[in-house]
Amino acid sequence: MAYAQPAAALAGKWTYRSFLNDPTLIGDDPNTAPANLYALLFAEAVFTFEIPNDTTLTGAIDWTGGGLDLKGTIRENDGGPIVEIVGTGRPNTGTANWEYDYHGQLAYQWPNGVNQVPAIVGNVIRAKPHNGNPAGVVASFIAVKQP
Repeated sequence: MAYAQPAAALAGKWTYRSFLNDPTLIGDDPNTAPANLYALLFAEAVFTFEIPNDTTLTGAIDWTGGGLDLKGTIRENDGGPIVEIVGTGRPNTGTANWEYDYHGQLAYQWPNGVNQVPAIVGNVIRAKPHNGNPAGVVASFIAVKQP
């Protein structure tokens, strides 16, 4: 089935959440599950994407107290646009010399979906070590389009 969303659909703001890839079940105890789920949260931020053409993405990922500048490419396929993004730290800030790489795809839009919000699903890798944290850590992410 062909996917109808063009690369331009990526433009705008997206609520971003990444999670550590821990396969341990959290459980359904309401007294412990929320805290356990929160422990899996790697980052929460806002992606802001500009799409100057069908193959290029620029923008930022920002969170309280920091952020990265983004540059990336977009590839179209039958499953939806695929983004490959490099996030680099900003000089003279707490993120100077940071680098994270993102790979994601616009999630499938169900023909009969009710109030489905566009989402990008993918993963992120810490490409350079920083603040005592090693390079190579991978987390999964979902980014949900803001209105």
